Amino acid sequence: MIRINLLPHRELKRQARRRQFGILCAVVAAIGAGIVAMVGLFIGQQISSQQAVNAFIKKANQKLDDDIKEIAKLEDEIRGLKARQKAVEDLQGDRNIPVHVLDELVKITPDGIYLRTIKQTGNLVTLNGYAANNAKVADYVRNLTRNTWLGAPELVEIKAVSVGTGSAAKRLNDFTMRVSITRPKDPAAPAAGAPGQPAAPAAKPKA
Repeated sequence: MIRINLLPHRELKRQARRRQFGILCAVVAAIGAGIVAMVGLFIGQQISSQQAVNAFIKKANQKLDDDIKEIAKLEDEIRGLKARQKAVEDLQGDRNIPVHVLDELVKITPDGIYLRTIKQTGNLVTLNGYAANNAKVADYVRNLTRNTWLGAPELVEIKAVSVGTGSAAKRLNDFTMRVSITRPKDPAAPAAGAPGQPAAPAAKPKA
């Protein structure tokens, strides 16, 4: 017996293929959506981790900035303390300078030189006095040049004057001289006038 299929089998096959294609597309779309979701979740986790790292670094930088400011403040305080210490040391050193200057002048003033005034202005000392002759002034200049506390003598003025009256009058040279205080770092001898010692006398006439 011969059977004849009168149903539209081609149409049924097309519909079956369309259903299979739709199912396949749905599966692929689901897989793609899952992959996208997983990638997005991974990226989100990476972003969160990086944000946490950035926040930690920012906090560490802030702490470092605070530490640097504190160190700078301490350095300023240290510089201020050093400046005050140096000022105190300079004042203590300057306090003894006049004693050293007078002591040195007593030692190096040659015979025939009489100092009338001694004036200190900063590191400059102005000497005014009488000399028996020009040779005595030259000796005085040489002594000052070789001295450790006083140096760079400069003869400002010298002139002949008459000192005294009548038969007691003497012809002397009135001179004015400037010298610089050289301040040796390690003075060999202790300053005259230190505690327990008498002050050095001013230069006086020498025969």
